Amino acid sequence: MSTEVTRELNFDGLPGPSHNFAGLSPGNIASTEHAGDLSNPRGAALQGLEKMRFVQSLGVVQAVLPPQPRPAVGALRRLGFQGDDQAVIRAAASEDEQLLRLCASASAMWTANAATVAPACDTADSRTHLTPANLSAMFHRSLEADTTTRVLRRVFADEARFAVHDALPTVSHFADEGAANHTRLYSSQGVTHLFGWGRRAYKAGAQGDDYQEPTRFPARQTYEASRAVARLHQLGQRALLWQQAPRGIDEGAFHTDVLAVGSGNMLLLHELAFVDTQELLDELKQRLGEEFQYCLAKQGELPAADAVAAYPFNSQLLELPNGKLAIVAPKESQDNQAACRYLTRVLAEDNRVDAVHYLDVNQSMKNGGGPACLRLRVPLRDSDVTHLGARVVLDDALYSDLKAWVERHYRDRLSFTDLLDVAFLREVETALDELTQLLKLGSVYDFQRP
Repeated sequence: MSTEVTRELNFDGLPGPSHNFAGLSPGNIASTEHAGDLSNPRGAALQGLEKMRFVQSLGVVQAVLPPQPRPAVGALRRLGFQGDDQAVIRAAASEDEQLLRLCASASAMWTANAATVAPACDTADSRTHLTPANLSAMFHRSLEADTTTRVLRRVFADEARFAVHDALPTVSHFADEGAANHTRLYSSQGVTHLFGWGRRAYKAGAQGDDYQEPTRFPARQTYEASRAVARLHQLGQRALLWQQAPRGIDEGAFHTDVLAVGSGNMLLLHELAFVDTQELLDELKQRLGEEFQYCLAKQGELPAADAVAAYPFNSQLLELPNGKLAIVAPKESQDNQAACRYLTRVLAEDNRVDAVHYLDVNQSMKNGGGPACLRLRVPLRDSDVTHLGARVVLDDALYSDLKAWVERHYRDRLSFTDLLDVAFLREVETALDELTQLLKLGSVYDFQRP
């Protein structure tokens, strides 16, 4: 294993020109509540860029991943619609409007679902491993995996340093939601990759008579998928698979990161994040030693409904150059009394958390994703950063270029009817073609390929 110092890069997904509110994900309460609202793609992208710039200002290395083109006309063709792009879009709108909404989803902006990552210092072959998530629990999200894989293989192209695996088979048995259900914790004593899972595909494998699943909303991540990713990443005993609390999922915690966030030796969690919470904390204490710290919110202090509405756990918990931790939370957590009280308590307790920063990412929040949803954490050695295969690490020049690109190509108002016009699709393709040149990604989109 490498002894070179590893530090975390945050790869944020940039909201795309077709950012819209379609309410496509059962269990994602914010998403369904805002279905059909007018969206502001330009505002969403600029909010995302400002969050990236703020994280960079804290001394954390920040990077960016591109949006995906939508509507996904190729997916509609695979489902039987024929003709040129305009004919396909019009036929889908006439025959199955909901299917068109699914194929126009803005969800690729949430790169916490893009992949699961294990750094070189944790893996048996001393390479950084990335497995793109198949997102097979939701059709509209399953459309992302192929493009995500191509993008990641361009960025992490050096196979001597990086291994970008194929996504798991796109079937219910191996439903994989990516890093939104994964947390890496470490101390001087050891490293643990905590995989949260919601259901077992093979029910006979359930241990004991108390195994339960949620009844109101679907459990997306399977135990089998988490286990497969841990194998692919060569984690061995460093992997710890633990079930999400069914009641938490039914309250709206469709991913682990809705009710838990961790970094280094610190874990913030709600008592409805996992089953058998105290047993989990005891296991982590045994693995990580006396350095392990946590801050547990109980229902009486922070009802799960408030946690889901305000997303205090869907915050970024960032390790700063001085060794302290900073929380980047959505403004909704500041405005919600229970959520704000909890984060204030985290800050007041004897731990490494040194600051809480509240940022406006309302366009993402209205669609069901907070600051943590927007980023994929990729721990890399400094020498690995210099071997990335694209211009994705944020600096002043890239920030300026991206901001100018957004202001040049994005609308500040978008409705569903706008998505029906092939001229809008051409707008999206023109913008993304320019972006791939700006980021030096090459041809990663279907419309760019022969």
